[in-house]
Amino acid sequence: MDSGFYSSFSGFAARMDALDLVANNLANANTTGYKAHHEFYRSLAAALSSQPSLIPAGTLPQVINTSINQFGVLGGSRLDLAQGTLETTGNDTDVALEGSGYLAVLTKNGVRYTRDGNFSLDKNRNLVTKEGDFVLSAQPNQSNKPIQIPSGQITISPDGTLSVDGSVLSKLRIEDFAPGAQLTPEGNTYLIASADTTPAAASATVRQGMLESSNSDPVRASIALIDLQRTAQMMERALSIFNNDFNRTAAQDIPRV
Repeated sequence: MDSGFYSSFSGFAARMDALDLVANNLANANTTGYKAHHEFYRSLAAALSSQPSLIPAGTLPQVINTSINQFGVLGGSRLDLAQGTLETTGNDTDVALEGSGYLAVLTKNGVRYTRDGNFSLDKNRNLVTKEGDFVLSAQPNQSNKPIQIPSGQITISPDGTLSVDGSVLSKLRIEDFAPGAQLTPEGNTYLIASADTTPAAASATVRQGMLESSNSDPVRASIALIDLQRTAQMMERALSIFNNDFNRTAAQDIPRV
């Protein structure tokens, strides 16, 4: 009975955490450049199966019992890097990436990477994100400096080269990472690359006057939300049943003490 209670509680807690994840996907279904997060679950047995040396000799029964109690633990989330739909805006400073790669921007916390190319010019005519962070240049002598654009017709070529009235001014810093690289979300559209991750040149094609939509499917997110709610309700009911059994057992045994 104890194992059933702990399993139900672990499952309920995991679904409540997953509800926040799916709700965030649903809330960002219309956020430019947003990448959906998909939850995954694990048990202690699954976590230890790849590292048998972590199981002390003679303790396998206890480990198995503990793994039952940890059933349904939320292991974390996986970032879905699938391409979103490209939508035309007609704004000269908007850019979308077609293919793999990320736009580098400079925030107060350091360099971040994004697929949200909803750019504009600030009062000093620096190219900035909608959060006001500087868009970085690929030019070696401008690597951590904002791209300042003079008045004129802005043109951004498919390789990211930025020109004004036909004169080349700069080039967007677009980088990519090897499959499996550790990228941590920050906010809704920024990604942080770990210190040991080395960025490489990207093969993405730049589309001026377009934006990449969120890859979060609102229909699927809504269905997942309903499914998680129902599963959480089942776990909650199981907890209630176990709790009633505990109370009944206690009421029957205490008078005998």
